[in-house]
Amino acid sequence: MEKNNFQINFLSFVFNSPNFSGDDLSAPASPATARNDCSITPLTPSPSPRVEVRPRMACPFSVVVAIDFGTTSSGYAFSFTQDSEAIHMMKRWEGGDPGVANQKSPTCLLLTPDLRFHSFGFAARDFYHDLDPEEARHWLYFDKFKMKIHSTSDLTMETELEAVNGRKVTAIEVFAHALRFFREHALKEVKDQSSSVLEGEEIRWVITVPAVWRQPAKQFMREAAYLAGLVSSDCPEQLLIALEPEAASIYCRKLRLHQVIDLSMQPITNGLDMDGSRPFDSSFRQGDRYIVADCGGGTVDLTVHQIEQPQGTLKELYKASGGPYGAVGVDLAFEAMLCQIFGEDFIQSFKAKRPAAWVDLTIAFEARKRTAAPGRANALNISLPFSFIDYYKRHRGQSVEAALRKSNMNIVKWSSQGMLRLTQEAMNELFQPTIVNIVKHIEELMAKPEVHGVRFLFLVGGFAESPMLQKAVQKALGRTCRIIIPHDVGLTILKGAVLFGLDPTVVRVRRCPLTYGVGVLNRFVEGRHPQDKLLIKDGREWCTDILDRFVSVDQSVALGEVVRRSYTPARLGQRKIIINIYCSVTDDVTYISDPGVRKCGTITLDLPEPLPLPGAVGGAGAAAAERREIRATMQFGDTEIKVTAVDIMSNRSVRASIDFLSN
Repeated sequence: MEKNNFQINFLSFVFNSPNFSGDDLSAPASPATARNDCSITPLTPSPSPRVEVRPRMACPFSVVVAIDFGTTSSGYAFSFTQDSEAIHMMKRWEGGDPGVANQKSPTCLLLTPDLRFHSFGFAARDFYHDLDPEEARHWLYFDKFKMKIHSTSDLTMETELEAVNGRKVTAIEVFAHALRFFREHALKEVKDQSSSVLEGEEIRWVITVPAVWRQPAKQFMREAAYLAGLVSSDCPEQLLIALEPEAASIYCRKLRLHQVIDLSMQPITNGLDMDGSRPFDSSFRQGDRYIVADCGGGTVDLTVHQIEQPQGTLKELYKASGGPYGAVGVDLAFEAMLCQIFGEDFIQSFKAKRPAAWVDLTIAFEARKRTAAPGRANALNISLPFSFIDYYKRHRGQSVEAALRKSNMNIVKWSSQGMLRLTQEAMNELFQPTIVNIVKHIEELMAKPEVHGVRFLFLVGGFAESPMLQKAVQKALGRTCRIIIPHDVGLTILKGAVLFGLDPTVVRVRRCPLTYGVGVLNRFVEGRHPQDKLLIKDGREWCTDILDRFVSVDQSVALGEVVRRSYTPARLGQRKIIINIYCSVTDDVTYISDPGVRKCGTITLDLPEPLPLPGAVGGAGAAAAERREIRATMQFGDTEIKVTAVDIMSNRSVRASIDFLSN
């Protein structure tokens, strides 16, 4: 048992103050009426010890298909449970960039002017590129759209995404189109390799998301998967949400010496080899701790794990951390540099009027960005599309070359072949802000007492391939821990997600990212509770709005560990209990009205008709129904928060759902 887990486990005093509503969530009662019309009556507390349910064992499916839905590139892989050692990577895509391994596809989607799906990935990019400029303005091209889900604080099913041409579509539709595309591709490939006929329910799907994503974003991906037809909402267990750095960790813990590059073995500044005598251990030792830094296109995600022996399961040592410091930051810095040279109004106008040419320019930069390395002597050449040069001349009445000269931007030159020449100094300027953020974040994490004694740092994700990032991390951290990069660094998450789908119990202990709880009534204590929280009901004094914690931030929660609370309906014939959930980034809170506490979701319990009790007549039956107890069981040790409920008297299960998207 993990210590410091669920200390408060009792039948809650719960009441319909602003934190609860009755049958109708859309029309919550005003606080005044709410206080007189209990939807959930207080129950007397009785001890309810924490129960550890044995985690479910490996999967009853024939095949696991994992989709790594990235900000800049995406892909899928699969494995048959009969031969789980073999992970099949997706086939090469049509199209693709020269010099780039095409096992993943760019995360870009093209919809027709009447909003129908046209293509995804290289096919979308190439078709859009070939459209007539005037026609292209009517097509909807989306790229790097995953970032919107991370940056939207009030994510709902109605959240919209803007295409390159400015038209908007609901985000859920865009994500569903992309997932449907992967579903069709993956199913075809799985069927080609399978000797037997596969039924839909024999496939377990896994979708990866950043560990720093909150519950609404995870639920959003699940809803998109339902909409795309990956699985039915009636079989939620057929879909797993995997956390990206966690998936990478599951894969990394099995790596051998020949499968990694150990940056610590390479000479560091001024030719000194720092302790290069130690080879990377061919396998981890008991109790080894390590950090996985997943450096992707949109986010950087850090997780800290310890390997538990003898079973080899993983225990999270510190809550997942990170932020929007992915490779896209370098692209945005490049765009800002172009605005500085050519004027922001021109760049915005060019993006709107020549969207396909703008995409070409970003692709040209992306290809050169991959080759940027510290100490590179020659400049990086980026081709400007002809339409950019032409549009600038017509729009501004002068040449691109003249604009460069006037801008006094000495670190960017113009070449007669129609290229921008970015000097080493210019590349440093573009990379530096993002890289500094990543290094700072890792350093802050390593300073935490829980992370003390970490022996390894794994760099994974697409951005980890960048020599600029590798060198900066090696220079800053190479003396404190071993920096390891898997050979197939861009596919690490994908392979780990398949392994997670084969055995979701491999991560045994996780840390809570937030404090979660509900508002309850407790007995009012004069001098301890503020007067504005006093409520007198049936002659008794109650204190309202007390936060009853389910779990605390950074608390260790084992897989299968549960929190239980019991609720009773206030009225006979009540069909629904709706309970508001609150969360906070700190644990230093007492009331749901405290600063930093916010309503983040709802638990809905759909109550079946109570069964008539054998031998109960008239008043006895009504009294029994009035005392009806619904016990809700919540799990916080998984990648998503889950809730189930049971009607204690009849032992019938109650339909329970948890919603973080309708806030």
